[in-house]
Amino acid sequence: MKVAVFGKQITEDSRESVENLYRLLKESGTQITVSVHLAEFVKEHCDLELDFDIFRDRFEMVAQEPDFVLTLGGDGTILDAATWVRDSQIPILGINTGRLGFLANVAKDKIPQAIDALNKGNFAIKERTMLQLHSDDGVQLDPNFALNELTVSRKATTSMITIKVFINGEFLNAYWADGLIIATPTGSTGYSLSCGGPIIMPGSENFVITPIAPHNLNVRPFVIPNNYSITLRIETREKEYLTSLDSRIHTFPGTTTLTVQRAPYKLRLVETDIQDFPTTLRNKLLWGLDRRN
Repeated sequence: MKVAVFGKQITEDSRESVENLYRLLKESGTQITVSVHLAEFVKEHCDLELDFDIFRDRFEMVAQEPDFVLTLGGDGTILDAATWVRDSQIPILGINTGRLGFLANVAKDKIPQAIDALNKGNFAIKERTMLQLHSDDGVQLDPNFALNELTVSRKATTSMITIKVFINGEFLNAYWADGLIIATPTGSTGYSLSCGGPIIMPGSENFVITPIAPHNLNVRPFVIPNNYSITLRIETREKEYLTSLDSRIHTFPGTTTLTVQRAPYKLRLVETDIQDFPTTLRNKLLWGLDRRN
């Protein structure tokens, strides 16, 4: 087995997890290749024999043909790793050394069980739909996809913006708000949830359109099939507005029309028997926790 270990903003608190993961992989005879950011951290902070290959960009990582990508961090690290994996179909297993961890949901104390599951083949591959963004001004964003959500928002103003939404060419609504979120099922537990959007089960073939602080209080989040095309036309007092693809921010001229569609490929996530979405929801959102006792 060969794995690529991906990490970026590694802290001193993660040292024990890094060392534990490294030793477990070496003991199982796994061939290891490590992202340059993580390799620098290991050299500076960890008491380990440095015996692994290093990849400096996504091209080097894919060229080494790992069986899996292991991420060390939080959900943001998986979002970063997705921009390296793209359409290569390399499965990702997220080890949570961050905070919430909906995607990176292998806890630090469960690392041995997760590595054992990989070695024994006791896992499933879950595919996650992504969305893709195109503009009519010829700008080619790289990457132009999002695993969680696309956000359109105002720039350099406290005034609301108007976002006219068309679905398959038919007018849906003009949202007068601070912005608009179009989220995948994966992203439904992120920014969309904090703005009142529903939680959507992974594997559902849907997108959810969620307004950010809408002026009309009867406007609600709207779930649509993900094979629909969504067109956005923005009206703003400023000359520009902001878009965010999984926190990757880009500025568009106010006259630019955006089109959102389902991406032509999916991200593949590893799920072992120590992980499942309902359990993650209960643990992360504290469902069923009674604090009265």
